[in-house]
Amino acid sequence: MGDSLKKISKHARQYKHVLLLMRHAKAESGGQGADIDRELTDKGLKQAKHVAKGLAGMKLVPESIVCSGAVRTRQTLARMVKVFGDGPRVDYRQSLYDQGKNAVFDELAHVPETVGTLLIVGHEPTVSMTSGLIATKDSDAGLLALLSVGVSNASVVILGSDEPFDKWDRHSADLVAVLTPKDFS
Repeated sequence: MGDSLKKISKHARQYKHVLLLMRHAKAESGGQGADIDRELTDKGLKQAKHVAKGLAGMKLVPESIVCSGAVRTRQTLARMVKVFGDGPRVDYRQSLYDQGKNAVFDELAHVPETVGTLLIVGHEPTVSMTSGLIATKDSDAGLLALLSVGVSNASVVILGSDEPFDKWDRHSADLVAVLTPKDFS
C-alpha cells in the first residue's frame, strides 16, 4: 500500500463511523436490454476485486453493505465479498437504483449505531451528488470539485464522522478521499 493510501487509511480510521460510497465497476454499454440488467465487463470484474483488495489493505472492510438491485452492482459486490469474506452483512435495495440520493439518506437513517464502516454500492450521479451533499462545507475544495463532475467506474468516496449514521444529513461528515481503481495500484 502506497504512502498516500496509508495516510488516507489512518485519517479515515480516526472516525467512529466511515461511509464508503462506491460506484459499480465498468459495465457493458447500454444496448438492447434493460439498463438494470447490464452486466460487468471483464475489466469491471477485475476492478471490483482490485478495489476490494485495496480497501482491505487500508483496513476499511465494511461491517455492513447495502447494494443496489441492478445486475452490475450485484456483480461488483459479489467480487468484493470474495475478498472481504463472510464478515459483512449484505442487503440489496432496489431503491438505490430507483430513488437516487433519497435512498442513500434513507439507508443511513436505519444503520445501527454499532456499525462503524458501511459500504453502499450504487450508481452515478447518485454517488457523487450524495457525497457532495454529505461532505462538510470546509471539505477539501479539490475533492469537492471532483465530486461536482462525477466519479468514474469503481471509484470510492470515503466520508467520516464521529456521529452515528442515523444522524448524518447535509454537510455532516468529513470528505476524506475520492479514490479511483488506479489509486489502489
